[in-house]
Amino acid sequence: MAKPKTFFTCNECGAESPQWFGKCPACGTYNSLEEQISIQSSVNVPSRGGVSSWQSAQGNGKSHNKPAKARASLTFDQITDRQIARWQSGYEELDRVLGGGIVPGSMVLIGGDPGIGKSTLLLQVSNQLAQKYRILYVTGEESGQQVKLRASRLGVSKQLSVVDEENVTVVETTLPIEVVDSTLPIDPDSIGADLYVLPETDLEEILREIDSLKPNVAVIDSIQTVFFPALTSAPGSVAQVRECTAALMKVAKHEDVTMLIVGHVTKEGAIAGPKVLEHLVDTVLYFEGDRFASHRLLRTVKNRFGATHEIGIFEMVADGLREVSNPSELFLGNRDDPAPGTAIVVACEGTRPIVVELQALVSPTSYPSPRRAGTGVDYNRLVQILAVLEKRVGIPMSKLDSYVASAGGLNVEEPAVDLGIAIAIVASFRDRIVDPGTVLIGEVGLGGQVRSVSQMELRLKEAAKLGFKKAIVPKGTKFPDLNIEILPVSKVIDAIIAAIPHQELTADDLEPDEDE
Repeated sequence: MAKPKTFFTCNECGAESPQWFGKCPACGTYNSLEEQISIQSSVNVPSRGGVSSWQSAQGNGKSHNKPAKARASLTFDQITDRQIARWQSGYEELDRVLGGGIVPGSMVLIGGDPGIGKSTLLLQVSNQLAQKYRILYVTGEESGQQVKLRASRLGVSKQLSVVDEENVTVVETTLPIEVVDSTLPIDPDSIGADLYVLPETDLEEILREIDSLKPNVAVIDSIQTVFFPALTSAPGSVAQVRECTAALMKVAKHEDVTMLIVGHVTKEGAIAGPKVLEHLVDTVLYFEGDRFASHRLLRTVKNRFGATHEIGIFEMVADGLREVSNPSELFLGNRDDPAPGTAIVVACEGTRPIVVELQALVSPTSYPSPRRAGTGVDYNRLVQILAVLEKRVGIPMSKLDSYVASAGGLNVEEPAVDLGIAIAIVASFRDRIVDPGTVLIGEVGLGGQVRSVSQMELRLKEAAKLGFKKAIVPKGTKFPDLNIEILPVSKVIDAIIAAIPHQELTADDLEPDEDE
């Protein structure tokens, strides 16, 4: 028997090394390499020589004379068609992010910062799904009593069916959730559409419970706490996360059990563990937002059953997470009292248009190098727009500190908001007010031109629905007949004059004052 080979795997990036180093050669993290034992496969596989060497090894090339025959592979005609009906989670924002609902048998990974609301969201979704389906909530970070207390605080309560031993009848109780003790036998006849909680971290016990309970949906909170006893590495390591996820994925695909998995994130914001974790699952969702603010953003990074970069917006209230039906009102400032240096843009997250207010502030700098800061906007694009305004429009941005922020902290990093950023900066520089009934849509080129963007019709419909009267857009694009006035422009200077019409802005106004 051959001696098992050992190698070393980085806990941070998953890179493999034949020997131990104090510093990972790939990511540069110190003391992150752990020893792993490679498992030798007993299956005879082709060598790197290709098909010819494989055939010669089987019989000096005579195997190619045998008739071709499929052993396990199927053609598309042999695969049976099955209509898959998505499950409604009870939250339209989550269904939108998932592409229309939860796909049975899929595997969804949800990551986010600590305290952002991942467990709260999944507990509320589990309660909604438990009205029709059998749910198993596996918690590795909390005890059953802790989950029960949190469920009571969130108002997660439903009628549970419990068998009365004396009369052998069903008695209705008002317990929030039912805690499963894996050491006690469960009567299969009493299992229905309910919510069961299993405080467990052992992968074998979790798989045994799934096989016994046969739930429709299993929630794993979190994958970093689950461990496989056959591996010597600690829970949360690269090997543990990879093997546990692969085992759960096999159960999800073979037993048609939907898996909702919580994943921790690193200090850089990426999901902790190997990158293969995101490759294994069907959908990757990121729960974003300032933990000290009220709103939360659920963003799709990967989705095999729908579009990516979709967002769902929730608001954290006293009794948990609540959907935001009209997100544009959340990120739109007070239009009745406009302030200098503000502009309204229409950003698109996936297929959802969102109206956002951009705020800019410029002031003379007191340092040799002016400061540039952006909150919710791409910093590189902000610096590029400042250079265009100085070169093409004539504003001395190299002598001014510039600050740009989006209302509500929403990240709007697409090129379509370039024109709004430029107009807001100019309005703050001249202390002017942009028409509050005007939206700005367009990408700013390095030559000062305004370029067209995608999904223009969706953006204009959203602006018209919210009562905006004018839209400054790139020239040369045809639009349908909407209840909004279209002002096409080809240059940034034309957009500046169109956005601030009441002050009669001229080229002389763009020259800095003597004290500036």
